[in-house]
Amino acid sequence: MLQKVAVVIPCFNVKKHILAVIDKIGSEVDLIYVIDDNCPEATGDYVNSYCQDSRVKVIFHQTNKGVGGAVVSGYREAIAAGATIIIKIDGDGQMEPALIPKFIKPIAGNLADYVKGNRFFDLDLLASMPKLRLIGNALLSFVSKMCSGYWDIMDPTNGYTAIHTSVLKMIPLHKLDKRYFFESDMLFRLNTVRAVVYDLPMAAKYGEEISHLKIGRVILVFPCKYLNRFFKRIFYNYFLRDFNIGSVELIVAIILISLGLIFGLYNWYLSIQRGIPATSGTVMLASLPIILGFQSLLAAINYDVTNVPKMPVHKIWENLE
Repeated sequence: MLQKVAVVIPCFNVKKHILAVIDKIGSEVDLIYVIDDNCPEATGDYVNSYCQDSRVKVIFHQTNKGVGGAVVSGYREAIAAGATIIIKIDGDGQMEPALIPKFIKPIAGNLADYVKGNRFFDLDLLASMPKLRLIGNALLSFVSKMCSGYWDIMDPTNGYTAIHTSVLKMIPLHKLDKRYFFESDMLFRLNTVRAVVYDLPMAAKYGEEISHLKIGRVILVFPCKYLNRFFKRIFYNYFLRDFNIGSVELIVAIILISLGLIFGLYNWYLSIQRGIPATSGTVMLASLPIILGFQSLLAAINYDVTNVPKMPVHKIWENLE
């Protein structure tokens, strides 16, 4: 099947870098979409005036929709133009366009549906990453593993990505988070359609660019969103779309732990009211269901870890067509 590759570049205050980024995009790319997300620097107009690359099309937002909203606009245009693989890079120069062929290869080779950059793979490359960002990304990665179900990936906020269009069409683009939770939300959505995600090692590149992802915003906003996606994923994958041994282990864990806690708290309350310590038998009756429940919970987690998607969805759809 003939491949048509598109690149989507969301732009907000990246006027000084955008032309250099576009110039580095190789001939393997057929279409380039620059999304001016109501940029104060009028990056879109600047590109139209000074960029001579015929592959470039500028999309203008009248209001700021956030990085997620900008990427979705680019996705829609690329899909309409018949692209088969869509790359997303930032316009601030932190993502090396020369890596685009490497992002294409796992998808073109039917190894993955979605490829994302991973700045944590090579320990030598981590030396250039600020320590605070290193710690923050490590913590976010662990939380993202639980919420997305992709236990074998790292660096969830890495915005250098590639996706097969057939998989992108399966995702409700209008429901994707419009702001900086976009990348994490995308992983959750990909898991619900059983897409294969591939981590591509890449160097961490930091210059004079300013990150708009603030620690305070992450601490205040991300936890609730991660919790929401976690419960949705568990419900979708283990109760709505499938019912498997992991579902049974989870139900057993909830029942046993709940019974143990209720029984234990009730008898603890009685012992305080009567002034009589609970017997060892009562303590054991309360503890045993909790212990067994946690064992069942660990079994459910183990099942979830081994249940990471392995068969590329886009390949399945191609065989069915």
